[in-house]
Amino acid sequence: MEKDKIKGQGAVTNIHNHFIKNRYETSIYQDDYEEELAKTRVIEVFPKTLVNEVKSPDLFMAYSMNPYQGCEHGCAYCYARPTHEYWGYSAGVDFERIILAKKNAPQLLEKFFKKRGYKPQPILLSGNTDCYQPVERKLEITRGLLQMCLDYRHPVHVLTKNAMVIRDLDILTQLAEKNLVSVSLSIPTINEDLRRKLEPRTSSVNTKLKAVETLSQNGIPTHVMVAPMIPGLNTPEILSIVKTIAEKGAKGFGYTLVRLNDTVEPVFIDWLEQHYPDRKEKVLQQIASMHGGKLGEKQIGKRRTGEGNIANMIHTTFKIARQKFFKDKEMLPLDVHHFDGTRGEQLSLF
Repeated sequence: MEKDKIKGQGAVTNIHNHFIKNRYETSIYQDDYEEELAKTRVIEVFPKTLVNEVKSPDLFMAYSMNPYQGCEHGCAYCYARPTHEYWGYSAGVDFERIILAKKNAPQLLEKFFKKRGYKPQPILLSGNTDCYQPVERKLEITRGLLQMCLDYRHPVHVLTKNAMVIRDLDILTQLAEKNLVSVSLSIPTINEDLRRKLEPRTSSVNTKLKAVETLSQNGIPTHVMVAPMIPGLNTPEILSIVKTIAEKGAKGFGYTLVRLNDTVEPVFIDWLEQHYPDRKEKVLQQIASMHGGKLGEKQIGKRRTGEGNIANMIHTTFKIARQKFFKDKEMLPLDVHHFDGTRGEQLSLF
């Protein structure tokens, strides 16, 4: 099977997990191996905790939670890919084809809410991998987490690339009535051809934009992450993307610059070689120019903003876009005063 015939796959190969001594190697059975890689395998895991405290000063949230490890969306640039290596898998194809599901996530969240002395702060639902990736359609773990937030009147930010979020409109509208929810949709491009290559199993551009419109029309504060910005690929779209999401009702937007940390680098380089070999070197050189000559950046304060002429041009363009299309729009902070830590006990009486 030729690599480009494996539908919905972002990574080209299974790159080596540097925590493991043995390596993946091509063999006479490679065709069968690649056919097997094209199938998604879901494995249930049993964590003891779900909510993570976020200590990075350049991130806005205090807590995050992820119902899944690995992500079927297959985005070649995904910063979460290296986390799959801690589970013994590759950051390449394994990351998008072997999904670890935390089916006990709603119960773990309730346990967190009941901690003695807990003071509520908004929790980001998906700080690592997507909570609305395709397997969610069947497992509904994310829906269970949203229901738990509604039961306890706890504020939650939702971040996703998938228009499946509309499925849970019934819960989201109830949360929004008390200012307990905001939804951020990731839309790095409105070029559908680029979207198919860049994030092959996410929702189509039109479906994402329709989701922004639907959420906004239903009174749910909607934000868009125009991210990541990849010079030579989606940077020419900045003004058109921001204009479009403003017209669809988004109240705010954010963006980040692409950074290829650790094993994201070989995955993305292979992806460029397969899809855009003619501009591969130019794209890589421009990415490196934003990070002091490196393709990645981990330093807090610099990893999201970058440096150099290209980074400055991106920041300037977004500044112009914000002034032109979002001048009178804003996202309000979520309310933490409705939280009721005894809510679950009250519900159990019925």
